[in-house]
Amino acid sequence: MKPTINLCQIGRCLCSQTDFSRRHFLKSLLPGAVALTVLQSAAPAKAATHQAKALVLSCIDFRFMTAERRFLADKNLREEYDWTALAGASLAVTGFPHPSDAEAFWDQLDISYQLHHINKVIILDHQDCGAYAMMIDANLSKNPERELQVHTDYLNRAYWSIRDRYPNLEVELYFAPLNQTQFQAILPKPKNYSSPV
Repeated sequence: MKPTINLCQIGRCLCSQTDFSRRHFLKSLLPGAVALTVLQSAAPAKAATHQAKALVLSCIDFRFMTAERRFLADKNLREEYDWTALAGASLAVTGFPHPSDAEAFWDQLDISYQLHHINKVIILDHQDCGAYAMMIDANLSKNPERELQVHTDYLNRAYWSIRDRYPNLEVELYFAPLNQTQFQAILPKPKNYSSPV
């Protein structure tokens, strides 16, 4: 025969040990039961709809943050943008050498597009980028002309990747010099462009 437990006896035992009355015990359950009933019948909360003007992708390099914010303010975005940062910026979009970087970017772009209804992507690359030095050439920043050409090539790849997936989005490309005086607009090359690098 299986042993049985009499819950009524346990309840009386607990109540008598702590000087609780059955009425006090039931009263203590009432607020929780009411709250549970109200929560179950409530409609799920909906997020307020708001719109951002753009998704900004920059490199993680802290040296450029202040200049990037100033640049974006000068473009009259008034902090009405989503911002994501990945090492190498345009390099990360291409998934070189880590496909997970590209996946992270596409996830963020999709969320920004669906949730905040962006109409533009702005990519900010910069001179003396450590990610480019690690992945492309450790001496890249010693040759400013070649450095600009390599960044232009990867910015162009990022441009067409975004345009292929989101043809209705504008894409702006920029390259920031180390002295951060003026960001250089990079015009996209034709899709079938073959880089000399």
